[in-house]
Formats: sequence, C-alpha cells, structure tokens
Amino acid sequence: MNNIKTVILLGLMTGIFLFVGGMAGGESGMLIAFIFAAVMNVGAYWFSDKIVLKAYKAVELPESDFPDIYRMVRQLTEKANIPMPKLYYLNQESPNAFATGRNPENSAIALSKGIINLMKRDELEGVIAHELTHIINRDTLISTVAATISGAIMFLAYQMRWFAILGGGRDDDDNGGVLGLILMAVLAPLAATIIQMAISRSREYKADSGGAHLTNNPEGLASGLQKLGQLSKRIPMRATKQTAHMFIVNPFSGKSIFKLFSTHPPIEERVARLREMEI
Repeated sequence: MNNIKTVILLGLMTGIFLFVGGMAGGESGMLIAFIFAAVMNVGAYWFSDKIVLKAYKAVELPESDFPDIYRMVRQLTEKANIPMPKLYYLNQESPNAFATGRNPENSAIALSKGIINLMKRDELEGVIAHELTHIINRDTLISTVAATISGAIMFLAYQMRWFAILGGGRDDDDNGGVLGLILMAVLAPLAATIIQMAISRSREYKADSGGAHLTNNPEGLASGLQKLGQLSKRIPMRATKQTAHMFIVNPFSGKSIFKLFSTHPPIEERVARLREMEI
C-alpha cells in the first residue's frame, strides 16, 4: 500500500512540475522543465550520498573501535541478503541516524555519537534495521528524487513570480494573466512540499515495519524511537531542513505547525504501530 501511495504521489509531483513549466513557457517550458528535472535527478542519483556525508563531516566508523556494531550490521545484512553498507560516524551528541546511497551496493549508514552512546543493544539494532530497510527499499533514492523535483518546482515558481512582476502574462486570459501566474507561483511550491512530506512519512512507516521484521523484535525499535524522541528534543542536532527527512527522527527540537508539513510521522503513532505488530 505504501509503495502504491509513493508512486501516485511522485506522479502527482511530476505532473505539477510539468504543469508549472507549461505555465511558465508553454510547450517549450514543459520540455525545458522535463530536461531540467532529468539532469537534476541524474546528478542526485550519483552524488547525493557523497554530498550529504561531506555536509555532516561524517568519517568512517573504525571497526577496531566498534566491533560489536560491525558484527550486528553483518548479521542483519546477511539475514536481509544485501551487501554490507559502509558505516559512518557523526560527531554530534544528539542521538540520530540516517542511510544514504543510490542502491544496496552503494550504501552507507551514519550513526551519531549520541545514538551509539545512549542506545541499548536491542534499540540500536532496531535503528540499524530500520535504516537497512530504507536501503533495501531504495528509499534514499526515492526521497532524493522527491526533494529534487520539489526544489525544481520552487525554482520555476520563483521565476514565475519575477515573470509576473515584470509584466509577463498580462494579456494571457487563458492562464489568468498576472494574477494566475502569481497564484500558481504560490500554490505549486506549497503542493509540492506537502507531497514531498507525505512521501517521507509513508516511507518511514514502511521502514519501521521492515526493521521490526528484520530483527524479529518490534519492541527494540519501539523503545529506541521513544528514547530518540525524548532526547532529540533536549539535544537538537546541527542539521539542515533539506536533509531532515533522511534521519530516523526529526533532527529539530520544534514541532511542525501542521502535520502535513512534517517530514516524519508522530513518534507516538510509530511506536503504537510497532507494538501492535505480531511477529
């Protein structure tokens, strides 16, 4: 169900992108928008993992210092029948983690100093299994594509606002003239953001379920999420809004004004779903 929902939402977001491109420049605008999206997605596909790891100054986790974590990951990857991901260390006290990489053969999991120090073994295992499920489902790629298209829509909308301010569309009654351009320039990015957040929440629920099945222990992940929810509010992470959706819990201490604009489902709902699972 979550996969079908994701496909529908990505299709809807692409439709908005092409429509905005058409509004901005007719058929040629749609073609330019399509080429622009394709180029951005190819770049995101190949380089997003390197960019985000460098942005957070992540370093490879030394196996000699953390043999238990490597042993845990090897056991889980063997069970899931996927290659061993590279493990990275974030020198931040806030407990959190994320996965990145375009496919299971080119993947990485980053763990913060806080999550390594504060999690019990079964909790950390649940978190790592959650991130491995993201890798198995190629969620990092899906999220990157959604973020890329959303960013492109915002870029086009920004151009449309300037086009309207400078008098473009003044005589174009079919498209509603200047007022129509301004309205679309405001509503299109809003719709794209809502859809992007919905995709992110949908994939988080699926990763929770997959992680629980991988460990055969829903309570480990449920307990870990509860702890992360409490501690991440007390120790907010140095993160960016553009990458917030990648983390297992929202890296910011503040709550979203509206649920629609949240990158993550409420932790209470995630924990409740996990504790209702029968494995």
